[in-house]
Amino acid sequence: MPYLISNIPHFKCWVRREFTCNHENYHGEYLHALAIAVNTIPDRSLTFQVVFTGCENDEENVHGGAMWARMPLQALVADVVMEDWPERMEDHLAQPWDCESRTHSIITMDRVSSSPWIAKINHEFYSARYLFTVDYTDHDIADCPAQHKQSHLMYITEPGSWFGNLVALPNNRVRATSPALWATGEGAPDFKPSQYMHSAEGHQSYTDPSIVFDNLYADNEEVQEEDDWDKIK
Repeated sequence: MPYLISNIPHFKCWVRREFTCNHENYHGEYLHALAIAVNTIPDRSLTFQVVFTGCENDEENVHGGAMWARMPLQALVADVVMEDWPERMEDHLAQPWDCESRTHSIITMDRVSSSPWIAKINHEFYSARYLFTVDYTDHDIADCPAQHKQSHLMYITEPGSWFGNLVALPNNRVRATSPALWATGEGAPDFKPSQYMHSAEGHQSYTDPSIVFDNLYADNEEVQEEDDWDKIK
């Protein structure tokens, strides 16, 4: 399982240029790039390895091929047709829960990847385009049933001031749509995080050999006889 950094389904994006200059200059300017990998560091937002393409300037290509490690999620804008650049989102809105562990996996959930998603951000609902999911383990929070959260990466497609911004949201802030397979619900689901962990080998029955070795190779009659003998003793 990857630790700290992983390849991702790469995607084209724009990088807010002030992020490449310690936020001192270039506000309102953008550099074109490919996001090619992701980093997960606890208590931080997702960050990305990007390689700049240089295609934002037809006359002079200074940045093409240059790379940047750990570019924050908030710096990225999807490479989609837009009339105006989107407003930058506050950190807690772009990713309401920080990365839970350095140990993670990346998956594109094929069954829900083609249809629009609905994202709840700051009390409002926005249509969004799903890209992939980051899941975490090997950490007390990540492995706690009541606290575990995934990071679903997507970009906002709802017309407005945030159109094109990338966000990373957990399950309780999104809905996947697929009209051919299910009807999209409305209102708040009656869910509550589970406090339980389920494990077969923690059950008391695992102290009984007749149950532990009840497999295809066991002689049922012998197992039954042993069980009956144990009861007599």
